[in-house]
Amino acid sequence: MPSSVPSFAELLGQCERSAVHLELRDSYAPTDRFEAWKGGERINWEDQASWWHPYDQLIKDTVGRGVAIRRARVISEPVSEYIRWEHYVTRANITAGEEVRWLPRRRATSIALPGNDFWLFDGSLLRVHHFSGDGVVVEDEITTDPQALKLCSAAFEAVWERAIPHHLYEI
Repeated sequence: MPSSVPSFAELLGQCERSAVHLELRDSYAPTDRFEAWKGGERINWEDQASWWHPYDQLIKDTVGRGVAIRRARVISEPVSEYIRWEHYVTRANITAGEEVRWLPRRRATSIALPGNDFWLFDGSLLRVHHFSGDGVVVEDEITTDPQALKLCSAAFEAVWERAIPHHLYEI
């Protein structure tokens, strides 16, 4: 059955000003890249062709047309192995043009956070990720519900304001 949710590339392609992404989990479904990293494989950052992916190019192209892309991650400390890996590979996100910040969960206590990770496009369209307990995306939902937009926008900005820029957050 085809999904009625537009692809991420379509949503980003329609975006004119900003796309923000809030991540709230300490782990997601394992990937081959994560498993390789756990096995000791490291990225040769000097060889961009070996690690540059279509996602990176999409971000670069979107930022190139003037869209600000920000990602904030709320994380537990000590960090999980998965977050350790995410911190390592975030160099690709930064190279592509994203701004990334990290907020230790203990500093988020007074922030009303939504129950799910999300992308917010131009402050007016929300793509919510629903995960299984082991971090697999089971469904994406698109909404323009004003209450959800208000909560998610406020939550992202509150996290962003308190969070530590990637280059300053050491793991």
